[in-house]
Amino acid sequence: MKHAAELDIPLERDVFMRTLVRELATSLEAVVGLQEASGYISLVGQSVGTQINESYTRALAVERLGREQVAEVLVDLKQRIRGDFRVVEQDDEKIVLAGRSCPFAEKVVGRESMCMMTSNVFGTVAARNLGYARVELAETIARGDAGCRVVVRLKADPDPAAEYGGREYFDDGALVRQQP
Repeated sequence: MKHAAELDIPLERDVFMRTLVRELATSLEAVVGLQEASGYISLVGQSVGTQINESYTRALAVERLGREQVAEVLVDLKQRIRGDFRVVEQDDEKIVLAGRSCPFAEKVVGRESMCMMTSNVFGTVAARNLGYARVELAETIARGDAGCRVVVRLKADPDPAAEYGGREYFDDGALVRQQP
């Protein structure tokens, strides 16, 4: 007779946690819809983004990161959690990142609300350090794209009539405020 520990079951902490987050997102989307589920996950993402930002600024012994440091931190944090992201373009107006894999792996497919973690972490880190960010999830693995393309705009468009996608994040001192 085999013991449970000898069975070939693909279960370990990482798989369990990714499955847990996916099922939470699935339940939220089913009960309150995609938009509301995205809002709930945004709250978590903002809190996580604040904690991550504090870790990097403390480790770098700086009060605020510059634009190049923000780009480096966004890539580094994704790499640390097994998201294969890289900067494809950056200037004073934007940071464009591309990702070939998601930290949630296959668990993210079909669960767009989970992408709010990326939006909010990136938006919170950028706004906290640079004053403003608008994060556009141009392509996502969750929607079925081959990879992710995330545009972090660093300046608000001066034309109030312009309609752009994404979420805006503003640094209000101790609080990062977001607008859908």
